[in-house]
Amino acid sequence: MIYRQAQESDLSTLIEMLADDQLGAHREDSSKPVNEAYIKALKIISDDINNELIVAEIEEGSETSIIGMLQLTFIPYLTYKGSWRCLIEGVRVHKDHRSKGYGKQLFEWSIKRAKVRGCNIVQLTSNKQRSDAIRFYNDLGFKASHEGFKLMIED
Repeated sequence: MIYRQAQESDLSTLIEMLADDQLGAHREDSSKPVNEAYIKALKIISDDINNELIVAEIEEGSETSIIGMLQLTFIPYLTYKGSWRCLIEGVRVHKDHRSKGYGKQLFEWSIKRAKVRGCNIVQLTSNKQRSDAIRFYNDLGFKASHEGFKLMIED
């Protein structure tokens, strides 16, 4: 697989992957042209040295196809003697490429990337409704060691 930073030309594909489940279908906007909010978000992420929106591609014949994505956020902490953590969010593998080992490869690459950045903890959250994803994270060695909370701030 090829791993690289997401580009604006990738946004339609990435948004489609984010919207391709029961949760994302209600919160994402896959209309064309791409909603300006996604373009602004990508620029902010790309300009931030502690954020990386990563796409995973494979070669299929003479073309490459995006088959996965995730966002890495590197966070400095005072705890653990001033260590760094890597937060992994927005993980998706394209529906046509699931159960082929690509998700595992994407995480192995991401964990190596976190080590390169000096992180000693990799953490993530997953919606409790995503039982397949939770099972996948457990199989990778992640432990549900904390209870997570979110507060949605609406206008």
